[in-house]
Amino acid sequence: MIFLGIGSNLDSKFGDRYNNIRRTLKLIQEEKIVVKKISKFYETPSYPNKKNPKFINIVIEIEYNLDPEMLLKKIFLIEKKMERKRNTKNEPRTCDIDIIDFKGLIKNQKNVVLPHPKMHKRNFVLFPLKEINPQWIHPILNKKIDFFINNLSQIARNEITRKKESVILD
Repeated sequence: MIFLGIGSNLDSKFGDRYNNIRRTLKLIQEEKIVVKKISKFYETPSYPNKKNPKFINIVIEIEYNLDPEMLLKKIFLIEKKMERKRNTKNEPRTCDIDIIDFKGLIKNQKNVVLPHPKMHKRNFVLFPLKEINPQWIHPILNKKIDFFINNLSQIARNEITRKKESVILD
């Protein structure tokens, strides 16, 4: 199983944060990547600067037969099409796509680190991932997703909101 995290905290020419994510999903499909599951939308404060606009996030499960490096190239292409700017780390962005887990692969190279090194500490990854795969186990730490959710701070657990909206694919 391959899981991607997708987020947006800026409006764009494609619309608001929700529409940015919907458009990103369409672009993923255009790259011949099969989207199998999609979480609901989740809203969280921007990290690390909570003064920036709030993020909308989802996690998706995809089917993809090439290697993670090729997937990363496609991700960067999609982010570019979504007019993501990469000037300053953690700045607001129209689109952010992260590989959360790639078939349980463990990799630590300059361009690809798998699983995502901070995913187990991020509420905006853990809650939507649990929604679509409640039995997920971290490939390195060998712990179930509930372990990581239970280890989030009370603030991190309280500041995430599951939205009623969801993505419907054509």
